[in-house]
Amino acid sequence: MAEFPLLESLRQRTEKQALKEGIEQGIEQGIEQGIEQGIEQGIEQGSRESTIEDLLEVLEIRFGLAASDPLAARVRAIADIQYLKQLLRAAIQTATLDDFRRLLDAD
Repeated sequence: MAEFPLLESLRQRTEKQALKEGIEQGIEQGIEQGIEQGIEQGIEQGSRESTIEDLLEVLEIRFGLAASDPLAARVRAIADIQYLKQLLRAAIQTATLDDFRRLLDAD
């Protein structure tokens, strides 16, 4: 290609432009994915926190559970939203707070 320096220069500029566009597109896609993941995580975290508060409220209303009770701290430490939902149903259905504690201890 040394015989055609103009063509070589044009090819190099085209490659540089293509590389630049590829990098820009990759960055844009990465930002979009990051935003989507952040939104999903935020929704999941909000759902978790809401379920925890609902569960603690049921335990407080039904059994007089104080916010300072160690059981409340154990509930707040649970990360699995599906498990929290199961515990919420159990809190509604169980006969006593001790029964609920035993259920929590069993898992």
